[in-house]
Amino acid sequence: MAMDDTSVHCGSLPDEAATLALGGALAHALQAGVVIFLQGDLGAGKTTFSRGLLAGLGHQGRVKSPTYTLVESYPLAELTVHHFDLYRFADPEEWDDAGFRDYFGQDTVCLVEWPDKAGDLLPMADLTLELEVSGQGRTYRLTASTETGQSCLTRLSTPPAAA
Repeated sequence: MAMDDTSVHCGSLPDEAATLALGGALAHALQAGVVIFLQGDLGAGKTTFSRGLLAGLGHQGRVKSPTYTLVESYPLAELTVHHFDLYRFADPEEWDDAGFRDYFGQDTVCLVEWPDKAGDLLPMADLTLELEVSGQGRTYRLTASTETGQSCLTRLSTPPAAA
């Protein structure tokens, strides 16, 4: 996919509420089958963003970081969200050994923290969110890599019509 101005959405997130709001806004622009890579240092806000996205999709319970469990799954009315954290992987083969490939499908949204730890074994990301600490807040860059990701970014960037 050729990159253009509409393939990237970026800005600043002054606080946790803004990070949650970005996740909630993206939730309304998503479609099932989307794969989102979450990149950033420890403490950059990847799990906070995920909490906002899940709340935006209607999840009302607790959202735990999957650092120790490797994956947390959230069955919702329309789809299931799988939130992976691959930080602890020592070898990309752990991806296949864990059977995680089976979690990706047309009825899921998959959020993957530390995707580089699985090497080239992961499905291609539709969207990549890069978070970086900046002062007291964060900056973000959301990049579409596929037509599906581009459609999500277009919906995110288009204000809803007035009723």
